[in-house]
Amino acid sequence: MGRFKELLEQKEYIILHGALGTELEFRGHDVSGKLWSAKYLLENPEYIKDIHKDYVRAGADLVTTSTYQATFEGLAEVGLLPAEAEELIRLTVDLAKEARDEVWAELSEAEKVQRTYPLISGDVGPYAAYLANGAEYTGDYGNISLSELKDFHRRRIQLLLEHGAELLALETIPNVLEAQALVELLVEDFPEAEAYISFTSQDGQSISDGTSIEKIAELVNSSEQILAVGLNCTAPSLYSAFLSQLREKTDKPFVTYPNSGEVYDGATQTWKEKADDSHSLLDNTLEWHKLGAKVVGGCCRTRPADITSLVAGLK
Repeated sequence: MGRFKELLEQKEYIILHGALGTELEFRGHDVSGKLWSAKYLLENPEYIKDIHKDYVRAGADLVTTSTYQATFEGLAEVGLLPAEAEELIRLTVDLAKEARDEVWAELSEAEKVQRTYPLISGDVGPYAAYLANGAEYTGDYGNISLSELKDFHRRRIQLLLEHGAELLALETIPNVLEAQALVELLVEDFPEAEAYISFTSQDGQSISDGTSIEKIAELVNSSEQILAVGLNCTAPSLYSAFLSQLREKTDKPFVTYPNSGEVYDGATQTWKEKADDSHSLLDNTLEWHKLGAKVVGGCCRTRPADITSLVAGLK
């Protein structure tokens, strides 16, 4: 049994690392273009490490690697050879480990006793992240096949696990075929890996491509390796309806890390509409906890201060 499964059994909450790309934006760094935050793995990795450190200081129990947009196909398009792309993906694990250990060294023994030594979570962003057209919120993947989706994800997952990721964050998944590919890939190629999977939804009744909650539950229940399931980068107002229906179909712990309620425009790569300030991240998380949320945090447009407030309120 891995540490992620142990924590799920022992802890009331596991606090997630927060947004990377939008935090880089908030700090004045340009994340336009298909690589988004991953371009700083090439230009200035210390920017990413600094954000990791701020989330660990805020109280995160998982440090998520900066591989959401770091795909072999996307890196090839900016001129990297496969061996160079491999080194970049390994670097993301190193940055996460270094950030964790440097902050951990700052803590007093009394502070360490009060906390979980953070796990390194390998971020497996969706095929949509490579497309960079907002497909995270539509699930429109065109004519790609199950085997092609497995091929897309396989090598990145292998590198993350080999280099020290303790679990996989299969996140922002909008498409049922991709979810099936990931579930099968874990069994076929990575039978020792632990993971959580989180989907996007636009209506609180289905995932983004229109697949029913019932079908998603069947898929997730078929996997012993997927230890938690839920939503991320979805408007806070949609969680309760989605999770209530999902709870009728599965007994797995839930994952909840919403965006701010703003809407992403893939064509212009900008956020539109106002943030949902009707409830705080803490208020929402406490409500979702009643439905079974255990792996909790914030996604796009949330910041280290939000995680600090969440930790203070929960722990």
